[in-house]
Amino acid sequence: MPIVPTQEILARAFRDRYGVAAINVINDLSMEAVLAAAEELRAPVIVQTSVKHVQMTGIDATYAMWVAYASKASVPAALHLDHCPDRKVISDCLARGWNSVLFDASRLSVEENQRQCIEVVEEARRYGALVEGEIEGFKRTEEMTGGEAEDVQSLETVVRFVGATGVDVFAPAIGNAHGTYRTAPRLDAGRVTDIVAATGKPVALHGGTGMSAGQFADLISRGCAKVNISTALKVAYLSAGFDYLTAHPGEFDPPKVFAAQRAAVKDMAERHIRMFGSEGRAWQ
Repeated sequence: MPIVPTQEILARAFRDRYGVAAINVINDLSMEAVLAAAEELRAPVIVQTSVKHVQMTGIDATYAMWVAYASKASVPAALHLDHCPDRKVISDCLARGWNSVLFDASRLSVEENQRQCIEVVEEARRYGALVEGEIEGFKRTEEMTGGEAEDVQSLETVVRFVGATGVDVFAPAIGNAHGTYRTAPRLDAGRVTDIVAATGKPVALHGGTGMSAGQFADLISRGCAKVNISTALKVAYLSAGFDYLTAHPGEFDPPKVFAAQRAAVKDMAERHIRMFGSEGRAWQ
């Protein structure tokens, strides 16, 4: 059972309160390494692609890589388009076969975001795909000022948005951010509990790189069924290449560098899968 709907993967995780690692990959090597980690630990996994990397690689090439690797896996896996504000890219990816998308219209007003998100959900339903929604943009860690709570929408606004759009997953701002935290983030975990209780929908946790095991466990127990990891993969991939070349000056042998990078990405993915409680959760 290799490629399955994202909603099936998240429904089980939400019900049983474990987190599914949703890891942003950057090329074929990292995609294969993430799937290999899930395979070894018998865990469901969501492979995520950014708009930037889809456009750089090409939709057809990215999807061909996905099918080539995922079709050989024996664990549930899904392909997700992360943080996409471009309706055309969303349409193209859904038509090509992506299992889910995050329509990121957080820069728009809540009303316009909601209007367009309704259309995205209707479009995704025709392909059996899941839609993740958000109304509060996520800053990068270096942009955090401590006043982020002022940008958070009310629970009533979130409930209205989720109900009107029909999104399957909601991504709230709880003090999290993309990038590498300078200090441990102060998270509003209670907001996850409130949103899950009010909507009955799972929550997607963004900005996961650098959170503690205790923070992950608490948030997952509250309903964060999808846990995004991106920066950790980039750090593992690039650091492994740098370390190899530093330790072997003058040895310009790409396969050896790639082997080191694959091992680092696979190890990173395995650590997070175990931390999120999804090891051994694959089903037949």
